Amino acid sequence: MKLCFLVEEQYRHDGMPVEVIRQLTSWGHQVDVLRPGGSLLRMTEALQGAAHDAWVLKTVSGGPGLTLLEAAAAAGTTTVNDARAIRGVRDKALAAAIGRARGLPLPPTYAAAGPELLAEIPESEYPIVVKPADGSSGRSVHLVTSPDRLTAMAPALAGEGMLIAQPYVPNSGVDIKVYGVGGELYATERRSPLHPDHAVPERRVPLSDEVAAVAAQAGVVYGLDLYGVDVVLGPDGPVVVDVNDFPSFRQVPDAAARVARAVLGLAARGGRP
Repeated sequence: MKLCFLVEEQYRHDGMPVEVIRQLTSWGHQVDVLRPGGSLLRMTEALQGAAHDAWVLKTVSGGPGLTLLEAAAAAGTTTVNDARAIRGVRDKALAAAIGRARGLPLPPTYAAAGPELLAEIPESEYPIVVKPADGSSGRSVHLVTSPDRLTAMAPALAGEGMLIAQPYVPNSGVDIKVYGVGGELYATERRSPLHPDHAVPERRVPLSDEVAAVAAQAGVVYGLDLYGVDVVLGPDGPVVVDVNDFPSFRQVPDAAARVARAVLGLAARGGRP
């Protein structure tokens, strides 16, 4: 097969996708790598004559790669994941609306174009978690304990664009990360970015039926084939606090080969699971 990987500069030397590309190449497949953040793109001609079986995206949330992937999809090229599905989770405000409407256990979510608008959130909702709607890798995630604290943080939040805020779900300070690849689910636990004092190394853990059901539902709800789901165990059970496309797959056994096989399978099926 002939594949095109869109790789942002941030992930140029990252195990995901470098090891996957190396695995695919070793199996005899042709892999072209395009760095949308480091190239002048002539969009009107970018896809002319393109003859790839599938395009795969590994970029930062706010980078230009998704636009190019959507252009490939509009031209009829298979994308991994589906470009519309990626857009649905990279905008965390949109992801919250989609997930709650389709029955996923997510916290109530507020969205605001600037931090000053978050002051309208009732004090009864505190503490709240505030983060950029296009954030990734735990960037600028804040636990805000009171309206006064929100006011003090406003200058730091001012340059983050659209923000979302959710009531904090009480938990042990450990996040469960569930990876979906090739129809299989793998779970790890790790320290929550909201609890930096917890010394919890990331490690594989057994996947409970309850968490597995939520993670599988997330894949269906958002239409993702390769994905990660961050879950906390709250007083009422598992709660989804984040969903991302093409994560690191850390701690997944033989991850590069598993992801590579999933990419090939999706490409062969035209992106259909």
